[in-house]
Amino acid sequence: MPKVKANNINMNYEKQGVGEPLILIPFTSADNACYAFQLPDYSKHFECFTIDPRGAGETDKPEGTYSIELFADDVATLMQELGIEKAHVAGVSLGAVIGMWLAAKYTKKVKSLSIHSGWTKTDLFLKTAVEGWQVMAKALNNVAETVVLGIFPWCFTPSLYASKPDYINSLADFVRSRPAQPVDAFLRQTDAVISHDCVSQLGKIEAPTLITFGEYDMITSTRFADTMKNNIQNSELLIFKDCSHAGLYEKTEEFNQKTLDFLIRHSG
Repeated sequence: MPKVKANNINMNYEKQGVGEPLILIPFTSADNACYAFQLPDYSKHFECFTIDPRGAGETDKPEGTYSIELFADDVATLMQELGIEKAHVAGVSLGAVIGMWLAAKYTKKVKSLSIHSGWTKTDLFLKTAVEGWQVMAKALNNVAETVVLGIFPWCFTPSLYASKPDYINSLADFVRSRPAQPVDAFLRQTDAVISHDCVSQLGKIEAPTLITFGEYDMITSTRFADTMKNNIQNSELLIFKDCSHAGLYEKTEEFNQKTLDFLIRHSG
């Protein structure tokens, strides 16, 4: 896969499809392959750039303090290096808040914004959960197992575990098959999650914005919805029924259809 020097790091990305550019930003610990279930549909309509963020996949993992704004600067510089003047931007969880910072700080670079399972400011509940993941990662010394054992239960409903155990196991195998993230890089990423606060930036977002949550998401629940919807102009809110934090895997067909509908409406 190609790499490009952006913001003083080597960033890894994958390109697929034809059309207006769409940048897909992964969630915590994940690399570009996390959008494997979306690319077959998205790439029929858009030129999709799936990236490995700083600290994950094949992108560099430098020491130092990471922040959501820094991740956004990385993406903006990547776009500049690739000659992308303006793109649709979509992200899940960590990718969603990176997208929010990107759209607020680099307004002219973002044609539309899709925020899936995002949040405005890390509160005590979210901080406590993420600090628990950090403890587990240090104890296990294995990020993939931390994701499967510690983060998966926050991402999927109990009913999905009960009705589709083989599917859950296949997703776990997929996580384990990807390039291993070092524990220290995971800690730097999650420290950025804990320190996240973009409330003051929301009013700067100009791009039409889709905000989605899972009905049963606890980690980034609809408690954040009103602040987003009331402060991001030209935004719309969508709740995925019977989903937790990862609608892109829980109800892939519905997720793809509804998110693609938004993207197509704001293309051209």
